[in-house]
Order: sequence, then C-alpha cells, then structure tokens
Amino acid sequence: MKAKAGDLVFLYNSEKARFLVTYQPGKRVSTHLGEIVLPDDLEYGAAVRSSTGAVFYVLMPSTSDIAMKVRRTTTIIYPKDAGWMILEAGIGSGSKVIEVGSGSGSLTIMLARIVGPEGRVYSFERREKFLENARENVKRAGLLDRVEFALRDPAVEGFGVEDVEAVFVDVPEPWTMVPPAFEALTGGGAWISLSPNIEQVKETWRTLKSHGFVRFKAVEILEREILVREHGVRPRERMISHTGYIVSARKVNIPPEEASEIVEN
Repeated sequence: MKAKAGDLVFLYNSEKARFLVTYQPGKRVSTHLGEIVLPDDLEYGAAVRSSTGAVFYVLMPSTSDIAMKVRRTTTIIYPKDAGWMILEAGIGSGSKVIEVGSGSGSLTIMLARIVGPEGRVYSFERREKFLENARENVKRAGLLDRVEFALRDPAVEGFGVEDVEAVFVDVPEPWTMVPPAFEALTGGGAWISLSPNIEQVKETWRTLKSHGFVRFKAVEILEREILVREHGVRPRERMISHTGYIVSARKVNIPPEEASEIVEN
C-alpha cells in the first residue's frame, strides 16, 4: 500500500528514534540519525535510509501514535485510560459524542477515529488557546470533518446538543457538568470522566447519583511493559502508573428530583 501526499506516516528505527511526519514527496526530515528524504513513491513497510545510513521503516501510525504525538499545551489522556473509557462508553461508527475539555486534542483524535465519518464529536473548551491548538492537532490528523469545536463553558451555557450516546469529561470539577450532561444524553447514555484525585471522584459520584445516573464505576488503569530479550525477560523498572481515576455511569429516564429513589451499593 502506498502513502498519499498528506498522510501521516511513522518512521521507525527504534523506540529511541521514531518520528510521526506528514508525507510529501521530496520532504526532508531531520533526525539525530541524519536527514531523511522521502521518495516520490513511498510504500508502507518499505525501508528508507538517512544521510548517515540509518535504516527507518515506513509504518502506518497507530491511533495511540497519533494521539501521543500531538503538540501539547496541556496534559493528555493516555491510551491506557482512553481505551477503557471508549469501550465502557460502547460507542462506535456513527455515534454522536461530547467531549468536555478539548485540551490538546488527544482524546478528540481517538474519539473521531472511533465514530468514523458518519459520526460526530462535539468538543467543548473554555480556553481559546487550548481550543485552537486542539483544532490544529485534529486537522493534522485529517479528522476535522467529523469534529465540531465550541468555545463555551457548558456548566453555565449548556451543550446545545441532544441525544448523544456518551459524554467524556476531563475538567477539574467534573460534577459541574452533570446537569448539562443529563440533558444532552439519550436514555441509557454513558457518562465517562477522568480525575486525578479521589476527592473529585466522590463529589462526582454524589452528583451523578442525585441526577438520575446508575451503574456507577470507578477504576484505575496501570500499564507495565515487559522487557523481552534473549535472556532475563522481566517487567521494566518504569511503568505508567497513576494518571487518573476513571468514572463511568449511565443515564436513566427519571426526573432528577426522583433520583433519591435509586438504590445501589
């Protein structure tokens, strides 16, 4: 399969020399292992050499490659957390979802890939600088056609969107987004939020419970890579440990004033 002009390609030499670049025939890519000139006819799986003779393989980037290589103005949601969040939400091709806190656009990219060209991601951000950076990152990923950005505080102004399947929240006070999320979600739709502190989890739980959400879950995902070699296979010394607590819940169609009748352990 050949790369087309404008495609993102992953140039891989090793874990210490890997580059995500936008392909253009004749483009020069500077690396610490020399300069790479991309040929006119670039094929995935091929090998290209730098000016120092280093070999780089041309790979299709994974979604996590693209999400992790965004230009950051904020911390991002790691793939280990995003994977659980997306699976728990149950979304897929054609889904309509809301994201609160565009950040650097990392989760936006993952969601846009999941919902596909027939779906929609509505991304809300309160800070214009962050929103513009997220928009540029999504544009670079070639996914801007399925994302709508809004400079707005939904806690004050609401979402202005209805019948979405999931709301993903990554802000310091997620519980403030519960009332507008209840209005925007379809019946049975998913609330998914990420918070670094357990106090935030408890306040979010209280507010979700009082607004007609059930099936509350709170989890923490840890990722540890295994060092595989000829002798002495073992876990690596470093790991991606605590990045946040993920909260999920489901909306049920009852008036919030009757939510006190919901009983869950």
